[in-house]
Amino acid sequence: MQEFLNWTVDTIREDRLISPWLEEKKYEWVPLVSKSITNILEKGRSVLVITDSDRDWFLKYVLTHINSQKKNRPFLPFYNFKSFYKDLDEVKTEDEIKFIKDMLNISFPNGYCFWYIGRSQDARAILPKFSKNSFLWIFDEEIQDAFNLKNNDEALDMKLLQMFRLYDKTLSAALFAEINVEH
Repeated sequence: MQEFLNWTVDTIREDRLISPWLEEKKYEWVPLVSKSITNILEKGRSVLVITDSDRDWFLKYVLTHINSQKKNRPFLPFYNFKSFYKDLDEVKTEDEIKFIKDMLNISFPNGYCFWYIGRSQDARAILPKFSKNSFLWIFDEEIQDAFNLKNNDEALDMKLLQMFRLYDKTLSAALFAEINVEH
């Protein structure tokens, strides 16, 4: 079983579709991905994916590819959060957030976590930013325990696809015990 950080660097270097910029961010990437995958595989939590409106295309991409039959792995619990609560753009009060969390606690007895991809100041970011186990890919704000990107980066869409590719490969490697993401 290969050490997770070394596996990540090797995978970035060997995969011609992942650019070297991600290797430079390995110390930001590895702990966040480790926490995310541990939440799924070890703690049995479901992942509720949310994006800002500009990244709706990416949400569709993730949900189409994460459980593709071509992967030859068990389906994993990734869901579009809007299928549970369609008025996310309208959430404004603490009571609304409390009611949503109550609904999710009932719906997911093993727990859940958010995966948010988008601008930090977007209304859809409120719930994931203030939830303990969120996996955050945040634009235009430096937030601790988040992978921080710039919305004005010309290569942003390509970077998102590369990050997803690496994340997906990490999921498979962890699922098939090729790596231990906790070490």
